[in-house]
Amino acid sequence: MEIEFSKKLNRFETGIFSLLKEKKEQLLKEGREVYDFSVGTPDFKPKDYVMDAMIKACKDPEKYKYSLTDLDELVESVQNYYRKRFQVSLEKPQIMSLYGSQEGMAHIAYVLCDPGDIVLVPNPGYPVFEIGPMLSGCEVIHYPLYAKNDFVLDFDDIDENVAQRAKMMIVSYPANPVCAVADEAFYEKLIAFAKKYHIVIVHDSAYADITYKDEPCRSFLSYKGAVDVGIEFYSLSKTFDLTGARISFAVGNESIINQFRMVRSQIDYGIFLPVQYAAIAALNGPLEPVRKQCQEYKRRNQALCAGLRQIGWQVPDSKGTMFVWAPLPDGYTNAEQFCLELMERTGVIVVPGTSFGDLGEGYVRFALVSNIESIEKMVLSVVKSGILKEKKNTNFCVDL
Repeated sequence: MEIEFSKKLNRFETGIFSLLKEKKEQLLKEGREVYDFSVGTPDFKPKDYVMDAMIKACKDPEKYKYSLTDLDELVESVQNYYRKRFQVSLEKPQIMSLYGSQEGMAHIAYVLCDPGDIVLVPNPGYPVFEIGPMLSGCEVIHYPLYAKNDFVLDFDDIDENVAQRAKMMIVSYPANPVCAVADEAFYEKLIAFAKKYHIVIVHDSAYADITYKDEPCRSFLSYKGAVDVGIEFYSLSKTFDLTGARISFAVGNESIINQFRMVRSQIDYGIFLPVQYAAIAALNGPLEPVRKQCQEYKRRNQALCAGLRQIGWQVPDSKGTMFVWAPLPDGYTNAEQFCLELMERTGVIVVPGTSFGDLGEGYVRFALVSNIESIEKMVLSVVKSGILKEKKNTNFCVDL
């Protein structure tokens, strides 16, 4: 029997990631040195008290049953964490766990939109921002993020007719992949924009604890009126290095959370209890380890960006996230071709900006998932390859 698959599958593109994976395996078989800066999986380990909480729960056979709901202690931990970290007070009905923010993004449009409704998403932006609404049958319209605006949305770039028809808008700062951070004025404009056009805001806050200014990043919900217009996803993946555990939270507008909870009750039976206990330990733990980890990301960011600038690749320092958004070196114009050439000649693996939207052309993304020693070796590999000199006749002074 010939099987006819959903036309939605035509929207999925896996080509470049498959190519990078295949090429990496080939290089390793050849005994080549590989520097993988492609995937944003932290190389830090969870804190011992977090792992101990999960281990203890895993030894209890009762913890392998359906959880069905969030533990009271878990919800209270989120309340306490938002209060101490963001100075935001949440009521229990405003909090719901998710199997990671990616899962939340994949399903939130089922709650807020009908097929054909317009959802605004960033370009460049994280792929699931678009894929989730698309799976719900929504019309996805991109709003542009430009370097001239430090990759912060200019609301004048959204067409008035589109804004009037839009139902939902996904916003994410600090932003992956463009590494931008939005200020107070932006959020005030965002909330006013949402109220004017009756658009629900879904704010992804996966990198709130990885910013490089002295003052900590605020929660979207800390701004006046935010809870009236939307919700926020807060992830434990990057803050507490629990990427594989898959746990985050949707918090904010109570009516949205209630409806979201109802939808999700149809597709799962709650977060695995040992994961809930690990999250409780993480959220109730001290903030100092989180700050120290952010400082290590900052050192890596500076080492990578300054190192590349020193050899002639003009890469600005990131303002936030665990990534670096690097313009292509002089003389290169195609991000995907450059990534493949860079990998072949240096063993350095990065992601082409076009994987995050067509406005990502001209950029590549580095993930800060290696220590400074590995970063320095990577920079030396790039300069020794001559890949920068061939396109631009420049004499480099390297002192690493």
